[in-house]
Amino acid sequence: MTGDGAPSPLAVGRLQASAWAGMFVFGIVMAVLGAILPSLFDRFGFGAGMAGNLFLAMNFAMLATTVFFGPLVDRFGFKPLLAVSSALVALAFFMLSRASGYGLVLAAAVVLGLGGGALNGGTNALTSDLHEGERRGAALNVLGIFFGFGALSIPFLIGTLRQSLGVPTILLVAAGLGLVPLVIYAVLPFPRAKQEQGFPIMEAARIARSPLLWLCAFVLFFQSGNEFTAGGWISTHLQKTHGLGAGASAIVLAGYWAAIMSGRLLSSRLVRRLRSETLILGSAALALAAASLLALARSGAAAAAGAVLLGLGFSAIFPTTLAVVGGRFASLTGTAFSVVIAVGLAGGMLGPWLAGRIAETSSLRRGLVVPVAGCAMIVVLALLVGRELRRTADERKLP
Repeated sequence: MTGDGAPSPLAVGRLQASAWAGMFVFGIVMAVLGAILPSLFDRFGFGAGMAGNLFLAMNFAMLATTVFFGPLVDRFGFKPLLAVSSALVALAFFMLSRASGYGLVLAAAVVLGLGGGALNGGTNALTSDLHEGERRGAALNVLGIFFGFGALSIPFLIGTLRQSLGVPTILLVAAGLGLVPLVIYAVLPFPRAKQEQGFPIMEAARIARSPLLWLCAFVLFFQSGNEFTAGGWISTHLQKTHGLGAGASAIVLAGYWAAIMSGRLLSSRLVRRLRSETLILGSAALALAAASLLALARSGAAAAAGAVLLGLGFSAIFPTTLAVVGGRFASLTGTAFSVVIAVGLAGGMLGPWLAGRIAETSSLRRGLVVPVAGCAMIVVLALLVGRELRRTADERKLP
């Protein structure tokens, strides 16, 4: 720490690395159920409906934790929340590795959601607090790359080592990885809580009345719905609508995730040269064109190109929107992030469900109109965010 209580550059680097470790583990959280689902079908014999309940339970637990993590962080600091959330995630992986029936798998999904929701919100809020100005947006985009590495790791391990190690052993490896950030959080010194003397109810109420907060929240609502819908349905759409094989569809899906990761690396540089709202608007416009191509393409090649471009368009929207929130509500970053990430998770739950319902009653091609509409809404909201940022900037200049 420096003399004024702010973290030194070395401390900032260590804390940022701890956030990367936590986000890597959160990537595993978001991928693990889908990756092990075939083995769960084989072991326990439950159907698609019960499998859907696992995802629903995890997402509801994640949503509940997300609502409360911010005020807890602002009141008690990052260290206890991040340590406990890492422990819960590691426990959930261990429970999955030893599950002997559906009930224990369901309980593990709930624990996974509780730990994962706090880990996601906490690492994003910590990264936001560690940086200022254009560095904040760059840092949050880089943080998102570690999510991608984590999300790819478990499917990769299962695909390459399932025959030699088995899924339970791979889940024990995941539990070990979950303990790594726990150890880091336990030994690192963290900045003191922003509101050690008590949670400022009046300040939180002022933030909750901010139009900018809710505009950003609904950007994340539509963006989360877009990402969950595209990630969940791209492979099936390519196979069922365009006749691509399972291997080719998997390669395209990997290309979609790789485009998100590459785009965030690129955005970490672009955000230093462009206004955040401009980057969000440009990304949403690219995503709108790509989502339209994916949904309307008449050939598998064109649809595959749309999927990869969609990942590139999606890449900057979520982290750059968080950067806007972190910059404008720095006194209660955790609370503000709780609101916007919780609204985003609600969209992430609704989007793929709505696309599935439309696909069931009509066609998957029409179901993928959901992200097209979501991207169009983000374009509109990005324009409103820009206008609100300019308005509040002008107000600050008034005497």
